[in-house]
Amino acid sequence: MKMMKKTEVFLQLLLLLAQGIGATLSVAEFQSSSTPRPHAAESFNISYIQMKTVESCPYTVVISTSCTSTVRTKDQISIAFGDASGNQIYAPRLDDPTSNTFERCSTDTFQLNGPCAYQICYVYFYRSGHDGWKPRSVKIYGHNTKAVTFQYDTFIPPETWYGFNLCNESSSSHHLSTRTGFFCAVLAFVFSFLMYY
Repeated sequence: MKMMKKTEVFLQLLLLLAQGIGATLSVAEFQSSSTPRPHAAESFNISYIQMKTVESCPYTVVISTSCTSTVRTKDQISIAFGDASGNQIYAPRLDDPTSNTFERCSTDTFQLNGPCAYQICYVYFYRSGHDGWKPRSVKIYGHNTKAVTFQYDTFIPPETWYGFNLCNESSSSHHLSTRTGFFCAVLAFVFSFLMYY
C-alpha cells in the first residue's frame, strides 16, 4: 500500500512537471516561429553611443537589395547596429553615388570598425532622399558575435531609423531555457527522493 501511494505521488508530480515543460516549450516555439518585422524606432537616438571599451573590432555587413527595389538609388543610407549592453556601431554613409551601390537585385559588402560588441541584436537603417530603397536582408559578422541575419524585404521610409530590435527577445528566450532547466532539476530531485525512500 505504501509503495502504491509513492508511485501515485511520483506519477502526479511527473505529470505536473511534464505539463510545465510542455507549456514552456510551447511559448518558446511560438516566440521563435513568429517572424519579427522591421519597424520605425520610436526612441532610438544615434547620439547615444556608449563606448564600453577603447578597443575597436572589425565587422562585415552584407546587404542584399530586393529585386523589387528601385533600379538604383542616390539616397543617403546610414546604418547603426549593436548589442544589448549598449555597444553601438554606426556608419553615417554606406551609399556611394559614383558606384552601383544598392542597385536592384544586388549584394554589397561593407567592412566597418567600431566598439567590440557581444551578440548583435538590433539593426536600423536611415534613408535620406527621394529615390527610395528596399533592402531584402542584412547579415552582420563580428569578432565576438555569431553572424546574424535580419530580413527586411520592405521599403525604408525616409528620415526615420527603421529596423529591428530583438535584444529583449534573446533575453526572454534565456529566461525560458532557465525555467526548463529548473523543471528538470525539480524532476531529478523528486525522482532521487522517491528512490531513496
